[in-house]
Amino acid sequence: MFEPITRTTASAAVFDQISTRVLAGDLAAGDALPSERNLAEAFGVSRPAVREAIQKLTQAGLVEVRQGEPTSVRDYVRSGGPELLPHLLIRGGVPDPAVVRSVLEARRMIGVQVAGLAAARASDDALRLLGTAAERLTASEDPVELQIAALAYWEHLVDAADSIAFRLIFNSLRSAYEPAMAALASVMVAEVGRADLYAELTHAVTAHDTTAAETVAATLLDLGTAAVTAALDLFDSQEDT
Repeated sequence: MFEPITRTTASAAVFDQISTRVLAGDLAAGDALPSERNLAEAFGVSRPAVREAIQKLTQAGLVEVRQGEPTSVRDYVRSGGPELLPHLLIRGGVPDPAVVRSVLEARRMIGVQVAGLAAARASDDALRLLGTAAERLTASEDPVELQIAALAYWEHLVDAADSIAFRLIFNSLRSAYEPAMAALASVMVAEVGRADLYAELTHAVTAHDTTAAETVAATLLDLGTAAVTAALDLFDSQEDT
């Protein structure tokens, strides 16, 4: 099941292999992992590297360590956090449609709330940064560069909302999205190419108009959601034929 590791970041590689097996269902909830010694032999790494990887897996909610008992696999759906999304989004180099749709749903709901909070709470400094970020969206027509600029804009918007919970959730969603940026470039241009709507959202936040900010944010995010959903539906139909 496991492959010898030659990379210098041995603990990270051990984490990657075990987490991939857990998330793919090869290791089911309740399954016991081999002993630390056996894992070290299977991976061809040191026991401290395995121990560090197990600690990371425990923190991610993928395994459970109990004194005197084998390390066991946990049900990550019930015990994991949003940091697992990047690992779930792309499987075998292909986006998982169900996870993509789930991320889009979360992005839409959170984005609208963030826009409303930003309109209510944004400081003058936050508004200046937001305005500069909005201007950058007019500086390029390259789809990938536009996505990078859009992520920077939303980062400033989240900061303007002054919510640590939304900020940490945004970090996880961004980490899940970034690996797929190149693949989604031509699709997401429907959203990130709308500099006019970003300018309108910036105006609403600057005016501290929460209702307008939420409405424009919803309109903007719905464009990306519709484009990605259409692409997924097309992909599914091609897979069925």
